[in-house]
Amino acid sequence: MLARVDPTSDAPVFAQLASSVRADMASGRLRPGDRLPAARELAGALGVNLHTVLHAYQLLREEGLIDMRRGRGAVVTDAALPLAELRQEIVELVRRADARGVSRDALVSIVRGAPA
Repeated sequence: MLARVDPTSDAPVFAQLASSVRADMASGRLRPGDRLPAARELAGALGVNLHTVLHAYQLLREEGLIDMRRGRGAVVTDAALPLAELRQEIVELVRRADARGVSRDALVSIVRGAPA
């Protein structure tokens, strides 16, 4: 897992970390059963506070994407599978939009405006 954070971003670091993990799940780099780095290890590697990493992990846990157990660490759950499937559908949607001359910005606007 390659966690990515942008210190110049307005997004909180914990949210960036959670987003990075989600992206790794969607790409297939993280699969159900995979272990995430220990929070202390990841915090040290990124130069961020331990509680920042724990906050990101807790967010992912609340979403059902990881399971956290004492002594076992954070493990990717089966709930991550649909992210990889959805990514393929998104790639196809972007390809179809490009073919129809719809800009990426317009596509993003459409997706953001779609009902939840």
